[in-house]
Amino acid sequence: MEKIVSGIGGILVGVIAGYVLRLLYARISLTNAEKLAKRILSEAEAKAEAKKKEGLLEIKETLERERREFEKENYRRRGELQSLEHRLRQKEENIDRKLDILERKEHDYENRERSLRNKEKVIQEEEQRLNQEREEQKKTLERLAGISVDEAKKLLLQSLEEEAKQESAVLVRRIEQQAKEEAEKKAKEILALAIQRCAADHTAEVTVTTVPIPNDEIKGRIIGREGRNIRAFEQLTGVDLIVNDTPEVITLSAFDGVRREIARLSLERLITDGRIHPGRIEEVVDKVKKEMETHLKEIGEEAALEVGSAGLNPELLKLVGKLKYRTSYGQNQLQHTLEVAWIAGILAGELSADVHFCKKAALLHDLGKAVDQDVEGTHHQISADIARKYGESEKMINAILAHHEDVEPQSLEAVIIAAADAVSAARPGARKESVEHYLKRIEKLEKLAASFRGVINAYAIQAGREIRIIVEPEEIDDARAALLAKEIAKKVEKELEYPGQIKVTVIRELRAIETAK
Repeated sequence: MEKIVSGIGGILVGVIAGYVLRLLYARISLTNAEKLAKRILSEAEAKAEAKKKEGLLEIKETLERERREFEKENYRRRGELQSLEHRLRQKEENIDRKLDILERKEHDYENRERSLRNKEKVIQEEEQRLNQEREEQKKTLERLAGISVDEAKKLLLQSLEEEAKQESAVLVRRIEQQAKEEAEKKAKEILALAIQRCAADHTAEVTVTTVPIPNDEIKGRIIGREGRNIRAFEQLTGVDLIVNDTPEVITLSAFDGVRREIARLSLERLITDGRIHPGRIEEVVDKVKKEMETHLKEIGEEAALEVGSAGLNPELLKLVGKLKYRTSYGQNQLQHTLEVAWIAGILAGELSADVHFCKKAALLHDLGKAVDQDVEGTHHQISADIARKYGESEKMINAILAHHEDVEPQSLEAVIIAAADAVSAARPGARKESVEHYLKRIEKLEKLAASFRGVINAYAIQAGREIRIIVEPEEIDDARAALLAKEIAKKVEKELEYPGQIKVTVIRELRAIETAK
């Protein structure tokens, strides 16, 4: 028991000792912590004081720097303000001087205005006096001359008008003479070169074709029993077959050259074959028609290749080929087309225009003549419609339409095509026309020239390519003669249709006649 009590007592003593020791240790630690805290606080205060001093120093330096910059900027602005103030003072001085000048000028203007009003008053009075004197002079002149002022004005205006006409005629004549001398020389050179380099043969074709036969006995076989063969042939070909008393010849008549050629080839084959009846005729004609399609295309290809326009649409080539069997005023149309292409190409080369375009336009410009017997409209309008149908450009269409001057040419190439067409169609021997049409044209030309005032006689010469006009020398002077020739030429262009050109020559001849007694 004592051992237990002594053990418990020992434990209590140990516990108490431990507590005391821990309490002593805690106090010692607290004392050390307080000392450490004081030391840290002291050091922090020292550092804060140092930082404070550094901050104050930086603030002072910053304030000093900003103060210097502010003083510098202030000094600069004060200088600018002084300069601006100086300029303003100068401007004020200039404005004051200008105001003084303006005041002086205003004073001068007022003096001048008063002077001008006085002078104006004097002038008005003088004008009134002159008007009165003028009226008195008019009355005196009217009394002496026996005519009124209006009549005198009319006479004066007529005189001035005649004088102006004469002067304008002289001026026009001089300008035209100069222009003609230069233009005619150049034009002659170009056209002469083109015509020399283009030597084309033309044949005067008609609307009939003769087919030779071996003997006259074949005529009966061609006619057939009760005319059935000839009727079948004419119905299938669209051509009139004329069998008359002309020995060993049969005549084919048709306006369509292609049909006439188909009929000729068919008839020659039938005669060679010897079998002539409606069935055989139909068989031969159908075969020749198919061959003709190929033949026309080949002709068109050759023509296109000849002028350097390969690659055209096959339908266009067929139409070009048809032109071989079409004539205009006796001129073979394909030959005319090729000639226009050659001349147009030469002219385009001389004038630095598009040679390829001109040749192609020349090849297409008269395509309408290949179908104008079946289509309504002028041949150049039909040609333009065909070109538009196959995708040609507007420039090409204008060149086709303008070659007969129905529309204004819109390019140099269009003018070249018109000139080449005129050269080909109007050269001597290219075309022929009926005597009746020729006489009517000549008569109309002479009547047109004789309708002008002062014309005594008018004579058409050189197959209507020149008109010579005799005028009254007392009524038409030299200057007026030149003006009259121009007026007649313009009226001829406007009212007449003619191939090529017509030269207008006005002749003024003054004859002095006296009789010796």
